[in-house]
Amino acid sequence: MKTILIALVAFLSVSLAPAPASAQTAKPLPVEDAFTLEVTRTQDGTLAFNWQIAEGYYLYRDHIGASQNGAELPLETSPGIRKDDPTFGLSEVYYDQASAHLAEQVFGTFDVTFQGCQDGGICYAPENRQVNALSLAVTTPAAPQAAAPVEWVTEEAPASASPAAPATSEDTGFALAEDDGLIQSLLGRGGVLLVLVSFPLFGLLLAFTPCVFPMYPIMAGALAREGDRLTAWRGFELSSIYVIALASAFALLGAAAGWSGQNLQLVLQSPVTIGILSALFAVLALSMFGLFELQLPTAWTSWVANRTGGVGGSRRSAAILGFSSALIVGPCVTVPLAGALLYIAQTADVTLGAAALFGLGIGKGIPLIIMGTLGGKALPRAGAWMESVKRVFGFGFLATAIWTATPLLPAGLDLALWSALLIAIASFAFSAKIAETTPLAAVRSVGALSLIYGIILMLGAASGGTDPLKPLAQIAQRSEASAPARELAFGQIGSIPELKAQLASAGDAPTLVYFTADWCVTCRVIERSVLPDAGVIEGLDGFQLIKADLSDFNDENAALMKALEVAGPPTMLFFDPAGREVAGTRLVGSVTVENLTGSAKTAEAL
Repeated sequence: MKTILIALVAFLSVSLAPAPASAQTAKPLPVEDAFTLEVTRTQDGTLAFNWQIAEGYYLYRDHIGASQNGAELPLETSPGIRKDDPTFGLSEVYYDQASAHLAEQVFGTFDVTFQGCQDGGICYAPENRQVNALSLAVTTPAAPQAAAPVEWVTEEAPASASPAAPATSEDTGFALAEDDGLIQSLLGRGGVLLVLVSFPLFGLLLAFTPCVFPMYPIMAGALAREGDRLTAWRGFELSSIYVIALASAFALLGAAAGWSGQNLQLVLQSPVTIGILSALFAVLALSMFGLFELQLPTAWTSWVANRTGGVGGSRRSAAILGFSSALIVGPCVTVPLAGALLYIAQTADVTLGAAALFGLGIGKGIPLIIMGTLGGKALPRAGAWMESVKRVFGFGFLATAIWTATPLLPAGLDLALWSALLIAIASFAFSAKIAETTPLAAVRSVGALSLIYGIILMLGAASGGTDPLKPLAQIAQRSEASAPARELAFGQIGSIPELKAQLASAGDAPTLVYFTADWCVTCRVIERSVLPDAGVIEGLDGFQLIKADLSDFNDENAALMKALEVAGPPTMLFFDPAGREVAGTRLVGSVTVENLTGSAKTAEAL
């Protein structure tokens, strides 16, 4: 219980702390208002440059330069203030104003470049201004170097671009729908308190989605191992530790994403990670069936028992299970999770982002705590019946292992595994010894249904079926002698210029851009069950289809993700023929036939 109280106090201290500076930062100014450039001529005929810098903004000394026809000009700058900058590290910067001097006379038109940031907020893309040496007029080139708010140009580190005005297709080749992002919207409406209250509610709503279901047999299995020590209080204690560990994993991974600038999806959706988790659940299931006992060496357990009364191991196991469960629900990129990750990546506000993710985990775990508390009263004590209950939880662990591994398996193999599991459940149900008539009839009915559906799945797997909910669909198609189904043909892009070129060549057709990767297990489900659907194929007829494959992650596709504000795969964006993203159509995470066809209809209607 001490562990629970400490964690709750830590969370409340974060929740009630003053808003971080970045959360209170004002809306960024247009770049021309943040950094106003004026050019004057000195007495010796050379040119001087002066930037008036708005309060709360700064300019990098090393990013001020001048060139003419590709040749660098000798621009002298004064010393700045040393700053440990989150984007470029230790740098010299200017506040309030900056000046530079061109040491030689120039004629005609030349270019001046500079780059700055909002203190505690966004960083602008490198800016380019053309200066007429005769009239001293300062103009923005017709094709700016990187002034668009949806992309950036920097070799050292990607800086989020100026959000001063929505991008237009004339500027960049594409434009994003106006969206402040989930956390930014909540901050604007109610501040930090609304963010910290909303994310647990989001988590509670997500607690009943398929991605979270595997946590229930995991928690139930942990309770079943308690035997006659299980009480309502004990169930509450273990389930609370499990949930706090789950929420802490979300917070730590989110913080790591903020510090490293990487998206945690790259880790959570790794086939290696999914494979390890599936194997872990299979091992836990075998332990439930009595093949072996998972325990520490005797000397270790004795040492722990002497100091904790024999309960420390269970608490530690609950914490480990809870922490690792974040890897199960993480790959399902929900809107709150993606919104929090984008906020962390764009603002480096690790504290608020991690607190929001912690709240998301707590919300997801509230039903688990209720189940653990009630289970302490409802579950039977040690004895023959308890052994049967452990077998039931063992089947739950096996189901979790199959569900987790399905995206990594060849098409149809999951049907065979589900069939074997259901037949095994039927065998267990028919062999169970139950004295009471009513429970016996219920168990036998479950066994009969499991056997029937197991046989259907076996036939479906043998006939080439791939969907456990429609195992005989292949047989039905053959009997109808239907024409071969069409397949969606996607073009490939991997960079911002390639995206611009594809959008420019779309003509009058809308465009779907689909971010995917070989290591994205949720993407495999979409590509196996959603994209081949006849309704989806019909709904996307007439669309230009583009796939951004992130399997080989590099700087170019990282820049593309940043430009399109994509948290990770799977993500789908819909653009109209003018290259503008259609508001309200973006799909993030698990995609269904219904929401994909709905977004397609909305995009096509424009």
